[in-house]
Amino acid sequence: MARRNTISLDHEKIALVLQGGGALGAYQAGVYEEVAKLPREADWVAGVSIGAINAALIVGNPPARRVERLREFWELVSSRVNGLAPWWDVQRAMFHQFSAAVSAAAGVNGFYTPRVPPPMFQPEGTDGALSYYDTAPLRATLERLVDFDLINSKKVRLSVGAVNVRSGNSIYFDNTMQRIGPEHIMASGALPPAFAPVMIDDEPYWDGGIVSNTPLQYVLDQRGSGRLLIAQVDLFSARGALPTNMAGVLARQKDIMYSSRTRFNTDLAAQVARDHKALHMLIAELPAKLRNRPDMKRLAGACAASHVDIVHLIYRQSRYEQESKDYEFSRATVLQHWQAGQHDMQRTVAHPDWLSASNPDDGVTVYDLAHDEVRRR
Repeated sequence: MARRNTISLDHEKIALVLQGGGALGAYQAGVYEEVAKLPREADWVAGVSIGAINAALIVGNPPARRVERLREFWELVSSRVNGLAPWWDVQRAMFHQFSAAVSAAAGVNGFYTPRVPPPMFQPEGTDGALSYYDTAPLRATLERLVDFDLINSKKVRLSVGAVNVRSGNSIYFDNTMQRIGPEHIMASGALPPAFAPVMIDDEPYWDGGIVSNTPLQYVLDQRGSGRLLIAQVDLFSARGALPTNMAGVLARQKDIMYSSRTRFNTDLAAQVARDHKALHMLIAELPAKLRNRPDMKRLAGACAASHVDIVHLIYRQSRYEQESKDYEFSRATVLQHWQAGQHDMQRTVAHPDWLSASNPDDGVTVYDLAHDEVRRR
């Protein structure tokens, strides 16, 4: 699809927000390949689970090498089943299930391997007793493909979400607040019972998707002042058809469970923005004596958040994909996901409504232009 000749990005900040979704994360890599062609780089990349891994590969490499490193990672993890997929949907569904079974039984290169012996034969309290797979290969992959010194130089902000196993609370590891290492990225993707909790400062952490599968709300809460553009890349769609069989039921359940109410979060952000604007206008009408009180100044400052544009890209499931789509790592499917991400981002940037409805003085505007939808909030 032809790209528009002129792309204007006059936002003070640009954030890339990446949802969790396992093997579907190749879609995010395809989106990023097109994002990298825009005239400005993202200032902030936030991710959960596979989104955290993609985020680390982006922030932990110089701009000229980011797509190359993403491609290297996705070629590595898709190397176990490396062949052509059938064309017919029924055969493709069988291929899909076969590939997922291989990932479950034999592991994924550069990512995880099955525990031998299995958990029931492991000593209680050990990682082996708490998970079916060992993620030591992922640590080695991250150490090879990601420059953590570059991440911790803070040239680009990185935030990754996890969940404290003991408290059940969501937490974000952020390079503006702490030094980030491989363990923080692995904690964000430690989905039980497949993977063991990751210990950081004597606290155990699981995958952030257990509480919220998208870091969107964290970015909205922490954005500060200045007009913000968010590219929100989701791997599970909240909307979908009524299933017609049990495989469809399981797939649809997973979609709803991990879509993390993205539309709810954007609606809430818009309502808060409208309330803040109304309150800010009321404060401006107060007499100077009241307006200049320290508590009133603090409240006025808290209500001064600028407009947010959210460009929303959502992976739409193919007909043959089933519940196992997030652990189907065949090369054919990974390439398809990557190309789908490229196509959706190309269509978004080429769309005539690209950032056209934005009003810097009012709330939140959401663009789902890969599917022809603009919503003023």
